[in-house]
Amino acid sequence: MSSTNRGSAVRGARERARSEITAAIKGEARRQLAAAGAAKLSLRAVARELGMVSSALYRYFPSRDELLTALIVDAYDAVGAAAECALAEAPPGLTPVTRWTAVCTAVRAWALAHPHEYALIYGSPVPGYAAPQTTVVPASRVGQTLIAIARDAHHGPGVTPPPLPPELREEAGRMAADLAPDLPPALVVALVAAWSQLFGMISFELFGQFHRVVEERAAFFAHAAGRLARDAGLVLHRE
Repeated sequence: MSSTNRGSAVRGARERARSEITAAIKGEARRQLAAAGAAKLSLRAVARELGMVSSALYRYFPSRDELLTALIVDAYDAVGAAAECALAEAPPGLTPVTRWTAVCTAVRAWALAHPHEYALIYGSPVPGYAAPQTTVVPASRVGQTLIAIARDAHHGPGVTPPPLPPELREEAGRMAADLAPDLPPALVVALVAAWSQLFGMISFELFGQFHRVVEERAAFFAHAAGRLARDAGLVLHRE
């Protein structure tokens, strides 16, 4: 084996080892999230459970906040991927409302399967932690997937978003410029409202507010998600 090939093999082994250790650190951190919550996440405790000295763990994550950011980005990417896969796998010919409902259902399923990771990104803020700019793009993946459905509807069968009150028109223009310049501002405002209501509904279910209120939760959610799409204007005529 040449010296170049040996060097490549060594680097490859080191990268694999680093990837495996990073995954182990994140896995233990997620177990701590489930047991005690994000506010009590401790690098020292993670290192202790993995049989590492703290100084070794710091080479991978120099601070608790950097580890939290990695977990947050992973969670946003995971729920975003669930939404994107649901849209990609939707059969051709479905209505915008049906596609929207399929995406929302996939987001709910991810949240129910990963409640502690959902709580990390959509629950109470972690004291003393400020999310960096690197979380913005991952956090937008679900919203951008819903916008993609609205964009297809707008350029296809058409949409009928609710009218804007005069006092919201300037803000609507700003939101549209930031989020979807090719869509009508009224539609963008309606989409942001629907996006926030979607996660509010999931949070109500996950955090117990639906207890003894909603029993048939999957059916309720599908109905409500479809209603959000219709209220946002993803139909030509009101049903």
